[in-house]
Amino acid sequence: MSGQAIKHMVIFNLKHEVGTREAKLFLQESQAILAAIPQVQQFEVFRQVSGKNDYDFGFSMVFADSADYSAYNIHPVHVDYVKNRWEKEVTRFLEIDLQLESEL
Repeated sequence: MSGQAIKHMVIFNLKHEVGTREAKLFLQESQAILAAIPQVQQFEVFRQVSGKNDYDFGFSMVFADSADYSAYNIHPVHVDYVKNRWEKEVTRFLEIDLQLESEL
């Protein structure tokens, strides 16, 4: 990865049923925790509406470059979040990391 911005997305399912208080709380608290990490830009939370896959939710965020993305991955708040929230409440997920294709 180069000095280009990276759009990091993850789609996922929770152990909580969609629409429950627990699911809403997970989404709200995740946004508050992850968006507060300095390298994170444009944090968004999504609800899946397509019938083309069976994931329920999505997070999207932007990093200025690969250095910021790497710093995010090892940031103590992120590491703690993954260990104490994500691994306990997410049942399955798919990560997608994209950079703008500049040679189209």
